[in-house]
This record gives sequence, structure tokens and C-alpha cells, in this order.
Amino acid sequence: MLSLVIPVYKNEENLDRLLTELIRLRQTLPDLEVVFAVDGSPDRCAEILAARLPGTGLRAQLVQLSRNFGSFSAICAGLEMGQGEHFAVIAADLQEPPELIVQFAEILAAGRADIAFGVRTKRADPWLTEVMSGLFWRLYRRFVLPEMPAGGVDVFGCTREVRDRLLSLREAHTNIVGLLLWLGFRQVFVPYERLARLEGESSWTFSKKLRYSIDSIFNFTDLPIRFLMAAGMLGTSLSIVVAAVVLGAWSAGWITVQGYTPLILAVSFFGGLTTLGLGIVGQYLWLALRNTRQRPNYIVRTVDRFEGVAGH
Repeated sequence: MLSLVIPVYKNEENLDRLLTELIRLRQTLPDLEVVFAVDGSPDRCAEILAARLPGTGLRAQLVQLSRNFGSFSAICAGLEMGQGEHFAVIAADLQEPPELIVQFAEILAAGRADIAFGVRTKRADPWLTEVMSGLFWRLYRRFVLPEMPAGGVDVFGCTREVRDRLLSLREAHTNIVGLLLWLGFRQVFVPYERLARLEGESSWTFSKKLRYSIDSIFNFTDLPIRFLMAAGMLGTSLSIVVAAVVLGAWSAGWITVQGYTPLILAVSFFGGLTTLGLGIVGQYLWLALRNTRQRPNYIVRTVDRFEGVAGH
């Protein structure tokens, strides 16, 4: 059985099409379990799913979290509840084609790999989003995780063993794809074209993208610390050179009027550098504190199970 995990947040408008696609998908994958992880969605997603799932014939679980914990936490909750031997994750907005899940299932069932990543070759997103995303992932591959596919990864499939290993990594505010790449195992990359969103508006706001970017960087590299050290060394070296020049000019009598411009520039530079350093160190300390507390990354409020109809 393959357990398909779908995080749900503000997807009320596209649930009809999602359920239709899942019913069609079950014709290809009869041993399919769908795990809906409702991530504290403020709309009627949970109510609609609870009312319509019994009539679909799908083997499903409706997992409701106690509040909004974030997409990755909802995915982990769904993975934990899934009962299959293989697992896959897809977004509820259907911008990733459901046929991709069939490819994942075939790869995992044939034993060709332990993890199958969906890799975008083309995306139907606004041009600014596409440009900024491409720039971020190029820099991320260059300086943080060279193994990360160009364009990042949104969907994946894995075996039960990989699922268990992933859930054992109790890290707060992390990147699941980064953890999967770190785990190793046998990996395969499946190309696909990301589709345009047909219903509703994306809840993937700029602030969430920024938070995701920061978590993806700080959890997998010490690059910000090394950058801070390099900037500190460069600033110190420059200050010594400038101080020597100023001292020499003063000794030679070339400086007749004392100005405050160099002083202001030096104070501004090192003040900004100090603030940046405190922010970087504080981010790492905050991550360390969150992991030391060992609070759960999510809390499951209710779980409803639907057995489905055999042969439906």
C-alpha cells in the first residue's frame, strides 16, 4: 500500500477537483491510502473532507492538527499516521500532476530507489516568482547543499524505512527535503512540469517564503557564521590600514582640520557589522533553544479513518 500525504491549508476551493483526481488515481493504484493533514486551516476544509470522503470510496485518514504548525509539520504528521509500505507527498493545489505519484509508486515498488524526488523542469508561475526562486536555488546549490536539484523539490516518495528515519530527526523549523538529501539512501530524480494553479489563491506568502529560506540556510550550513568572520577580518584589516594612513598623515602635518566624516563612516560600518553578527548568532541560538526544548513540531487533535470501498 502507498500512503499519499496531502497537507491542507486554505484549499477549500479546489477540494472538489482534488477528490476527483484522487478517485481517478485509485484506478491506477488500487492499494492507495490518502492521508489529509489539515494544518489548522481557517476555512471549511476539514468539514468538507469529513462530509465527502465517505462517498468517494477512498481509503483515507483525515488528520486535524490543533493549530497551524506549517506545511512541513503537517507533512510529518501525515507521514506518521500513514500505514503503507511506501509513502508519497503532494500539494493539495494540484500544481504537481497526480501522474507523478504513479511514477513514484512504480519506482519504489520495483526497488529502484528508496527516495524519489519530483524535479521541476518548468513552472507556470509569475515571472518574478520564477526569477527569484531560480536565483535562490542557484545560490543555495552553490553555497549550502550542492545535492539540491535546480529549482528545489516540492514532492517526493519514499519507503517506510526512510519515513521512519526522517521522523526520528526531531528538528524544529527545518527543511524536509534537505533532511532527505542528508539521509542518503538510494535516490532518483523524476522530472515534471509544474502546472498553473486553477482555483483559489496561494497561501505561500512572501513572509513564509522568507522564513522557509532562512530555515533552509541556517539548519544546513554555517555559511552565515563564516561570512561574518570574513567580514570581521576584512573590516579589521581595513581599519588598521586606514588608521596607519591617518596616523602617518597626522604625523607629517598633512591633516590641519580634524573632521568627523571618517569617524562616522567607521562607526556606521562596525555598528552595522555588529548588529548583523548579533542577528546571525541569535538565529543559531534560537534554533538551538527550540531543539533543546524538544517541544513537538505538531499536535494532532483528531484523526478520522475511512476504510473505503473494495474495488471502487
